[in-house]
Amino acid sequence: MANEIRTAIIGFGKAARVFHTPVIQTLPEFRITKVVERHREESRKYIPNVEVIRETDVLLEDDDIDLVIITTPNDSHHDLARRALKAGKHVVVDKPFTTTSAHAAELIQLASRKNRIITCYQNRRWDGDFLTVQKLLESGSLGRLVEFESRFDRFRKEQNRDAWREAPGEGSGVLFDLGPHLIDQALVLFGAPEMITADIRSQRDEAVTDDSFELILHYDRLKVSLKAGMLVRAEIPRFLLQGTNGSFIKYGMDPQENALKDGRSPDEPEWGAQPEHMWGKLDTEIEGMHYSGLVETIPGNYRGYYQNVADAISGRSKPMIRAADMVLTIRIIERAFQSSDEKRTVPI
Repeated sequence: MANEIRTAIIGFGKAARVFHTPVIQTLPEFRITKVVERHREESRKYIPNVEVIRETDVLLEDDDIDLVIITTPNDSHHDLARRALKAGKHVVVDKPFTTTSAHAAELIQLASRKNRIITCYQNRRWDGDFLTVQKLLESGSLGRLVEFESRFDRFRKEQNRDAWREAPGEGSGVLFDLGPHLIDQALVLFGAPEMITADIRSQRDEAVTDDSFELILHYDRLKVSLKAGMLVRAEIPRFLLQGTNGSFIKYGMDPQENALKDGRSPDEPEWGAQPEHMWGKLDTEIEGMHYSGLVETIPGNYRGYYQNVADAISGRSKPMIRAADMVLTIRIIERAFQSSDEKRTVPI
């Protein structure tokens, strides 16, 4: 295909295998040609005719590569992205973008000087439930929003000792893992908060890094609560919104992640659609009349992220993940750790 974006992936763990590769492969603008794997060749099972390379430097010397996707452990993101930009590549970095806001700002400045696109993989902007909440707020059906709660919960009683995310180290822990998604969604809806109050904990037996958090983002007349935990067995709302006219409550996670894990393709019919029993419930007052009923979930579409990347590289549009939001997301995580350590509310 003429003008195709020749793409390489650095690292081929779960993120690359489940979240990036099957999405990219449904878009004709991209062709994955090379993957950096230090010891294995897993990518050959998923990408036809891919070339496996052992060293990142060898990949970055290849002038035929247009886009580099970084899916390695969090503490390597800054260095790899910096090297890729210096080599003249466009860059996608899996979340979190970096582990410090200073590193995030540095990469964005470097990308600007090199006239290259750099963006963070915030695919959760294309979750169906989030798209539904976004449209619901735009409609004004709840009146003035006064409280917003969003959470990702799991029940994993035992620590995974083989997972770098659960080992001590820079960028490990659940706040760096799930926090970027929740924070980014809040920034899309409400912009930058004024202050943050955070409670970050290690709740499981023998846990060596954080596995639970609650962040309260302070806005003018609005409280935003972002939560995640690894010891949540009961079903708790994914979203809970309270407004001056009513409430909206939504249970269950977007189905795209599980579908990708099952090996399904995002170009299937009805991709991202949720069954009626998973739709959220709206209970509110509209034009003086009481309304209570289900709100159909907008189908999610992770392809929207990479379509935007293709459009940004070609100059057809700007990246939807703004540079300011990428820096601010990491700054909020930094302030969250400060707030939790000092047991006080801190400014952003």
